[in-house]
Amino acid sequence: MARIYLDHNATTPLRPQALEAMLPVLRDQFGNPSSIHWAGADARDAIAAARSEVAALIGVSPDCVVFTSSATEANSTILSSAALRAPAHGEEVVTCATEHPSVLETCDELRERGLRITVLPVEADGRLDPDRFAASLSERTLLASIMWVNNETGVIQPIPELARRAQAQGVAFHTDAVQAMGKLPLALAELRIDFASFSAHKLGGPKGIGAIYVREGLRFTPLMRGGPQERRRRAGTENVAGMVGFGAACSAAASDLGARAQRLGALRDRLWQGISAKIVGAHVNGSPEQRVPHTLSVSFEDADGEGLVMALDVEGIAVASGAACASGSTEPSHVLLAMGIRPELAGGAIRFSLGFDTRSEQIDHVLDVLPAIVERVRAEGRAYTNGVTRR
Repeated sequence: MARIYLDHNATTPLRPQALEAMLPVLRDQFGNPSSIHWAGADARDAIAAARSEVAALIGVSPDCVVFTSSATEANSTILSSAALRAPAHGEEVVTCATEHPSVLETCDELRERGLRITVLPVEADGRLDPDRFAASLSERTLLASIMWVNNETGVIQPIPELARRAQAQGVAFHTDAVQAMGKLPLALAELRIDFASFSAHKLGGPKGIGAIYVREGLRFTPLMRGGPQERRRRAGTENVAGMVGFGAACSAAASDLGARAQRLGALRDRLWQGISAKIVGAHVNGSPEQRVPHTLSVSFEDADGEGLVMALDVEGIAVASGAACASGSTEPSHVLLAMGIRPELAGGAIRFSLGFDTRSEQIDHVLDVLPAIVERVRAEGRAYTNGVTRR
């Protein structure tokens, strides 16, 4: 069988609609959007159309969308802006133990600058308790930042409730909504969310382009300075083709969101049912109810997750043992450890993330080869352990 890609949470193939929209821009609309002549005007028009498409998917006014180079930049921008607003050392940012490294590592830097960082624990299902969250907020809290959908487990946090709790206490609320965009219906203008971060390449758009949602009437301190772009909210000559591809991917995602979610949810359930029927010692990680339909995180007892990923790769099947941004680390996933999963079981986790191009016969092929792979990796682990013990 041809190669099978089940790592859409790391990145997605480019949607045909995005490619088709980008090609004319790359070929013909080469102007600098800051130029006042016709070439600049053409580029500005393309950006405006793309901004409207992104805004439509998340249910906001186009003026509330600020393009960036990535969601990592978007997260860093909002968190750093909070630090710059701090009137004195001792102000606080509240976040969660299962956040993306772009949030957690930026919070580490803010801690070094003198801010207090509160990292809240999650429950065993990966969800944050709204009462615990509300109790952590105070008059000294500058910002709360909670990921909407976890990139490793697919667990959905109760973001509308958390944002409402934050607003009730006068605390600005930010969410990393990368894995929610194009997977869940979003109507941000109806919620008390102040800032949100997005990335194009997680929903069929190109790499190198992201966005920040800024609630109408709010301001933030830019991370990138030196030009008038994005109404002085993000300096630097615009990635016009990337923006256009982002917009086209958003329109494509909006057009099939409901049907795609239903189809991928059925495929994910089919995958788990097959795994649980064929492989002893397999455990789903995260809430079975509050989870996006395209993600399945499974831990296999007595198996090494990296070994499973490499063995599946030999069969032409691409999955992940954790977040792509953490590749190269031999430590168990910080997300799974935060959920109270034992390190040895967390180390045996792999993530299947499905996408718009995933087909039922691909899932069936995975189920055909996975049981033997798990058994082989387990046997190799036992042989290694026995050899070490003999020494």
